[in-house]
Formats: sequence, structure tokens, C-alpha cells
Amino acid sequence: MTPRRLPSLHLPRIATLSAVALLAAVWALAVVQEAGSQESTGPVVVIELDAAIDKVSARFLERALGEAEDEGASVAVVRIDTPGGLLDATRDMVGDVFASRVPVVSYVAPEGAQAASAGTFVATAAALVAMAPATNIGAASVVGAGGEDLPETLSRKATEDAAALIRAIADRRDRPVAPLEATVREAKSYSASEAVEAGIADLVAADLDALVAALDGRTLAAAGGDVTVRTEGAEVRTTEMSLLERILSFLADPNIAFLLISLGALALAVEIWSPGLWVPGAIGVVSLILGFAGIGFLPFTWAAIALLGLAVLFFVLEALNPGIGLFAAFGTVSLVLGGLFMLGGSELPGQSLEVSPWLVAAVGILTALLTGLFVREMRKSHRPVYVSPYAKERLVGEVAEVTARLEPRGEARLAGETWRAELGTGGTAEVGERVRVTELSQLGLVVEPLEGAGGAASAAEVESVERPEPGR
Repeated sequence: MTPRRLPSLHLPRIATLSAVALLAAVWALAVVQEAGSQESTGPVVVIELDAAIDKVSARFLERALGEAEDEGASVAVVRIDTPGGLLDATRDMVGDVFASRVPVVSYVAPEGAQAASAGTFVATAAALVAMAPATNIGAASVVGAGGEDLPETLSRKATEDAAALIRAIADRRDRPVAPLEATVREAKSYSASEAVEAGIADLVAADLDALVAALDGRTLAAAGGDVTVRTEGAEVRTTEMSLLERILSFLADPNIAFLLISLGALALAVEIWSPGLWVPGAIGVVSLILGFAGIGFLPFTWAAIALLGLAVLFFVLEALNPGIGLFAAFGTVSLVLGGLFMLGGSELPGQSLEVSPWLVAAVGILTALLTGLFVREMRKSHRPVYVSPYAKERLVGEVAEVTARLEPRGEARLAGETWRAELGTGGTAEVGERVRVTELSQLGLVVEPLEGAGGAASAAEVESVERPEPGR
């Protein structure tokens, strides 16, 4: 039996369907390839990370990577030169690098720079690690916040935690685990050439231009998938800390924070000792706010915060009860102990993150001297004083303003000065009332209410309250 042939009319349809199917397959393959490896031709953003790693640095890196994504950058180069920093901030920065949709390249530079301690974690979290000649990376062992060795149990727990983090980074970026884990367990450090040989770093670049040229055409990992980077002729932009971030970084220095709190406590006490000056009070409040804001960016201990708060309270109580001296002593001791115990926990600092003991000693001695001087002057002010006949003649008959309620003793302001005053007629006088000086006692002024108490004083009487006394 002869096979049946297809009608010649169906052949064009079959050819057309085959062509459509082939084009669809090619298009699908192109889509898959495009999804797997995108191409980026935006600017190159350089992020300067040249200070100790803390919460301010983490905030800065997060902002800079976000801006790089908004600008459509082809790659973000984090130029690292850091001695180390805080473990919590390091984790935040590693997370930001992994979450970046812009490929991140870490570059340990310039020559002589280091990515030590916490910098090792941030650098190796990048899609590509580059190093300038004569730089190093590593020494990421966990120590105390002040650079001291931790107790055995705490040290073991902190080390295991940091080692697990460095292993996770190595696994995510396909880097050798053993050399990186040695930076945590053995405080191992590598030069640029040694890091490349060990597989920790990918290349050595003499400068930024050489690195940018070496990146052209490379495929780097990002949060949205692999990206083919095009850097030839790309604009290079540098992102640095803003003014606010630099101020916050300055306040986050434990020595600065401790100094501001010490200054604020003393200035507030001076304002209470001499009410009406305003300047010490304003300086004190601002200093306390800035000092405690700086501590908020540090691994502080609540015991230290309580001690520093008690120091402020004791100085205020001494000012409200002048001449006792006991509150001033308690305040000085609380201030010193607060400075010594301010920081705690396990961190990754390459330099000591603590309040300098010399600074604590200097502030403690200075505070003790100043408060001792104030206490002595306050006690002297309670002793009988000599008033010359000339001054007595000039003051009798003058009009003063009550500044502390007379019942019958209190205070009054005369000739720009605050005097202890007593109503010779007995009774009371409220703050703001005008009184006339009738005589001077060894402890201050003896006054009487003006005629028509509660009414307005004459212009001459009002002027005499603020007119400076000749010779005083």
C-alpha cells in the first residue's frame, strides 16, 4: 500500500510554526541569560570607610549603599582603612553589603592601610576583595571593649559566635574557610600578597584607577543576581560622611562623651549655685544631652549610666544645699566610677575602646577641687561679714527686689548682687516684691516693705535696684 502524502498546502504552515517555535526558544534563552547576569553601566561610587567601625559607621554605609542604588551605580567600592570596631555594628554592615542590589567591592587602601579585626568581616563580605600593596587584613580575635582579655567562658562563647559569622561569610562568597577562621581563632593576619595566595583577597591594585580598570567586564554577585560590571569611561564619585554623621562620630568617642557629661554636671551645678546667669545652665543642659547621645552609640553598661546620672543628681543636690560637701563628694565618686565602668561587652576593637584612665583621674581631681572650692566659699558666706561705714551709708534706703521668699528670712537682689535679707518687721514678702533696706546686719540686709506694698514703686526706686554700687 502506498503511503499517503501530506498535502503540499500544509508545508508552509509547518515551516512557519517551526520558525515561531525557534524564535520563542531563542527569546526565552535570552531572557534567562539576562535574568542570570545583568549588565550595569552606571557610575562607580567610592565609599570612604576610614575610621573605627561603630554604629555611626554602620549608619553611614547603609545610607551610602542606598544612594548608590538610587543613582544606578555600576559598582560600589568600599575603601577600607580601619583598626576594628564593634561587633553589633559589624553584623549590621555585613547585612547591608549582602542586601545591596549594587555589586560591592572592598578595597583595602591606601598603602599602609588595614582591614583589621571587624574590618576583616566587612571586607570579605564584599563580592570582590582588592588590596593595595603594603596593606594587611585579619587579626579578628574577640576581646573586651577596653581591649582586655575576656573571662574564659565568655571568651569561648564570643569566639565561637565570631567564628560562625566568618564561616557564613566565607560560604556566601565562596572563600576558603580555614584561612578566614584563623583570623578569629588565632588572630592571624595576612599581607596583600598572602591574602591573594590564601584566597581571601581576589587581586592587588596599586590605586583606585587600576582597580576600576580591573573591574571592567567582571561579573559580580549582588542581591538581585549576578551583574556584569562596565567601568570603562565610567564616572567615579566619592561618598563621605555628612556633617551630621561626623558630629555623631565625634560624640561616639568615649572620652568625648565622658568629658561632656562631666562638664554638663558641673555647669548645671554652677547655674543652681548662682541662679540667673543662664549661660552655665544652657551649657550644662546641652553638654549632658550631647554626652548621653554619644554614649548611645557605644556598648555602654547600664550601671555606668546609673552612676553618671547619680553624679549629676548629687551635684544638683549640693547646689540646692550649699556648704554641706557630702553630696559633692558622692557626686565626684559617682562620676569617676561611671567613667571607669562606662563600656562593657565583647567587641572586635583593634584599639582600646574605653575612657582613658588618665582622663578619668584628671576629671575626678579637677571636680573635687572645684566642688571643694565652692563648698568652702558657701560656708564662708554663712559667717558674719564686715561692712564698712561708707558701704552701709550708701546701701541704707536703697530698694531691693525679693528673689527668695522672705519669711522673714530669704534673699533679695540689690545693685546687681544677691544678698541674704530679713524683714525687720516680721511677716513675709513674696518673690518680686520691692523692699527698702533699713540697716545692714552681719549676715546681710535688714529690710521693710515699701509703702503701698503690692503697688508700683517709683521710677527712682526701681532704678536703684539695678544701679551698681560704687566701689563694690
